[in-house]
Parts: sequence; structure tokens; C-alpha cells
Amino acid sequence: MIAQVGDRIVLEGTHLGDARRIGVITAVAHTDGAPPYRVKWLDTGHTSLVFPGGDARIEHPREEPS
Repeated sequence: MIAQVGDRIVLEGTHLGDARRIGVITAVAHTDGAPPYRVKWLDTGHTSLVFPGGDARIEHPREEPS
């Protein structure tokens, strides 16, 4: 998994009833974009350090046409 600051991370719920969580990556620990990531969660505004598992995906922001 490779990400950069500004990408979104989406964590799917792993148990029945778990909600999907979406956050914005605010810091990347490694220059190659590998985890862990500092993430600001959109639902709570809190920040946490994330070591994403198999239930996570990265969404890159779309580039605006010039």
C-alpha cells in the first residue's frame, strides 16, 4: 500500500455492524509512501496513527482539469 499526504484512506468494517471509516492522510512515515500513516478521521476530527490491514484502501484525489 502506497499513499501520500492528501490521499483518503477507507477502512471497511471487519465485524457485522461496524461502520466504514474514512480519513485524510496528513503524514506519511516513509519517503516511499509505505505505512504507517497519520490520519485525520472525517467522522470525528480526531487524528491517529494507522497501520492499515487488508480491509483498507487508498483513494487518490482526482486531478482537476486545467
